[in-house]
Amino acid sequence: MRKLINSTYVTLDGVIENPMWTMPYFDDEASAFAGAQTDAADAVLMGRVTYDGMSVAWPAQDESDPTTGAAYFNNVRKYVASTTLTDPTWNNTRVLRGDLVAEVRKLKAQEGRDIIQYGFGSVTAQLVRAGLVDEVRFWIHPVLTGGASMTAPLADFTASFELIDTRVMKSGVVIASYRPGPVG
Repeated sequence: MRKLINSTYVTLDGVIENPMWTMPYFDDEASAFAGAQTDAADAVLMGRVTYDGMSVAWPAQDESDPTTGAAYFNNVRKYVASTTLTDPTWNNTRVLRGDLVAEVRKLKAQEGRDIIQYGFGSVTAQLVRAGLVDEVRFWIHPVLTGGASMTAPLADFTASFELIDTRVMKSGVVIASYRPGPVG
């Protein structure tokens, strides 16, 4: 069975939106870790908000430059959880309609490598509740932005996690990797 890995950039004040604040911290060490994640994954799962941001940003990047990751993101198989997206324009995108848990369960049962998911919101909460997320990697950045906290859409969500790894980068970014535990 394939693993579903969530990888989320977050500030010290819990903000995940508009992650342009990650750029000063995205050095060779972060790039190597991010590259290892994508090398292990042959599919990307995202919610509509993440899709809307990534589908504009990645096609504008130079695919011939291997340091950008654009070739991977523009060509990898993409799955979008959405009830409103009808005609995705980003290459190799399929919209998951209907029962999200059932659809992701089918994806995980297929042959293949990891499925990587970026961002942490209602889609991730549903999948954690259903026991379908194998690992969550929070990239904690040493910056405060004062934006909306990532927990705002998760008001009715409770889950516990088991720490399985930490990595402290020279830039000050800490990647804390967790395995979801019992859902409360």
